[in-house]
Amino acid sequence: MVFSSPLFLFCYLPVVLILYYISPLKLRNFVLLVVNLIFYGWGEPLYIVLMVFTITLDYFAGLVVEHYKRKGNDLGARWAVAVALVLNLAILFFFKYWDLVASTLQHVGINMPALGLSLPIGISFYTFQTMTYPVDVYRGDAGVQKNLVSFSTFVTLFPQLIAGPIIKYKELADQMDQRDHTVERFASGVSVFVVGLAKKVLLANNLGQLWEVYLDTPVAQLTTAGAWLGVVAFSLQLYFDFSGYSDMAVGLGRMLGFEFLRNFDYPYISRSVTEFWRRWHISLGSWFREYVYIPLGGNRVSKGRLCFNLMVVWGLTGLWHGASWNFLIWGLYFGILLIAEKLFLKKWIDRWPRLLQHLYTLFLVVVSWAIFAVEDFTQLGGYLRAMFGMAQGGLVDSNAVYYLTSFLPILVIAAVAATPLAVKVWRGGEVRSFRVLRVALPVLLLVGLIFSTAYLVDASYNPFLYFRF
Repeated sequence: MVFSSPLFLFCYLPVVLILYYISPLKLRNFVLLVVNLIFYGWGEPLYIVLMVFTITLDYFAGLVVEHYKRKGNDLGARWAVAVALVLNLAILFFFKYWDLVASTLQHVGINMPALGLSLPIGISFYTFQTMTYPVDVYRGDAGVQKNLVSFSTFVTLFPQLIAGPIIKYKELADQMDQRDHTVERFASGVSVFVVGLAKKVLLANNLGQLWEVYLDTPVAQLTTAGAWLGVVAFSLQLYFDFSGYSDMAVGLGRMLGFEFLRNFDYPYISRSVTEFWRRWHISLGSWFREYVYIPLGGNRVSKGRLCFNLMVVWGLTGLWHGASWNFLIWGLYFGILLIAEKLFLKKWIDRWPRLLQHLYTLFLVVVSWAIFAVEDFTQLGGYLRAMFGMAQGGLVDSNAVYYLTSFLPILVIAAVAATPLAVKVWRGGEVRSFRVLRVALPVLLLVGLIFSTAYLVDASYNPFLYFRF
């Protein structure tokens, strides 16, 4: 079940909100746990067992760590953390990466059987959330949670269960036991949710149709203009798809009294690759920085070790996104760029005109999305060659002109919406005409909801790109 579906919008969500708010305060976490498991098990009931095992593992790991810390047995606490981490990572590897390793080894003559297991939805997200709980208890960053229902509710919380943002237990611990339920917070949640829904349905889905055209175009027929048009559409699609879903998660959280951290901060206005990754998928970057980069020594090391640390982090970041070698290449691509900026390039970039800084960043990021999106290496090589002027179909053809003309309005709207321009205009107008905008906001939200619903009812194209992660 996805947020951008009539089933969720008009059946599941209303029932959940009614059950939640008619329940006594002491039972609301339990109610949430039940509806969370129903949400997750809607398409894959078998994998609820896997999730329950992960929850149980990390819950008891936290208790064991706290027990040993209280007794002054640091070694025992470390062993408890290590065992929990190894088991969590083993589960993630088995379901997500076994077939990748098996197929790779088969190509070099080593017979490792591929299992063909379906990937549990959201396993990369919820594994990262739950496996760090014993770590935080060991560090003293979070208190141990002795209520199994509360901990299970945290892990399975449906607004962010399958696509993030990745929330650390310590960030939500206080809210698990006590949270505010106000009309203002609920209304704010509805507003953020509808905006996210519109971003996903009206922008991302339409842009995705343009990308699909060029993804399905044979390499021999690609033109340079078409290749760039396709990957620009994918760049915008991915942003509005994922940031829209993150907005919906934040909105749903507020409806239930939770406050999640934002996951995107207008990344396409960045003036360096370093800045881009401070603005894109913020929760993932924060997770890798805190649990991988800093433990490796961070940037308080020699230049050689700094390069090693960054390449490890970005190699893992790439593999986190998918069980395909193109994701590893994509991660290492960014690792190299970030190393270059940290060592010398950023000093030069800062002297450039702002427009040139933006163009530099957008160019490198858009190229990265081609590596990210095309998993077949033969097709990827042909697509990249086409982007850099070596297209077998030439520079431009009538199809590229047709699709550019047809999709130009949505491309322009998406490009503007990817910047804070509309928000700045709105806030400026809010100061000058508060009463008018107070009435206009509900109207605009209602229009967005109606158009999004109409699109969902009428259209068959409604993918969600991050489900595969």
